[in-house]
Amino acid sequence: MAKGHKTEGRRKSSRDKTTVIAKEVIALAAERLGGVERIVAWAGEDERNERTFWATIYPKLLPLQVAGDPQNPLQAVTRIELVAGPSHGDGPD
Repeated sequence: MAKGHKTEGRRKSSRDKTTVIAKEVIALAAERLGGVERIVAWAGEDERNERTFWATIYPKLLPLQVAGDPQNPLQAVTRIELVAGPSHGDGPD
């Protein structure tokens, strides 16, 4: 690519090579660690493991689809929450 000239780039439906390779490596590692049976056993060992599975691992398998109704568009809500933490010696307890 010459400096200052854009190319067409990847086709819209094509996948990044690095992402494909990373997913293959993770799948292979999971299989070598015991596959489905081991993942199920791990999730059953502690409710935090099961929560991690459903909240972190499983959603990565789902395709991202964001769609809205033109008559009722999606709205993003951003909220910043300040939570008081433990005192670290900067004042009276």
